[in-house]
Amino acid sequence: QVQLVESGGGLVQPGGSLRLSCEASGHIFSMHAMGWYRQAPGKDRELVASIFSEGSINYADAVKDRFTISREHAKNKVYLQMNSLESEDTAVYYCNALLKRTSAEIWSNYWGQGTQVTVSS
Repeated sequence: QVQLVESGGGLVQPGGSLRLSCEASGHIFSMHAMGWYRQAPGKDRELVASIFSEGSINYADAVKDRFTISREHAKNKVYLQMNSLESEDTAVYYCNALLKRTSAEIWSNYWGQGTQVTVSS
């Protein structure tokens, strides 16, 4: 089995910063991409940022220039540094990994349990 465990969420004031961490563990043959999604109350889950094995990175327009995604490839860890947080960033943040457990499998998505980020004064 593959597990993704997130940490680092919490309550922060507007303009503040938080750093989310996620580690994928278990039997992993190959990791194609890792990323972060979020889901606010009453809204669909949306992509925040993703980073691919070859190094390419995508950000949602709403977080560009404020959030930074990074990865430790050898440890299957991904981080999200969130600066200049706004109330609109309040959501449950989910770690995502696109990986293969064996060479015979297709690429499959795995999700963490989510971590709450609340931006409020």
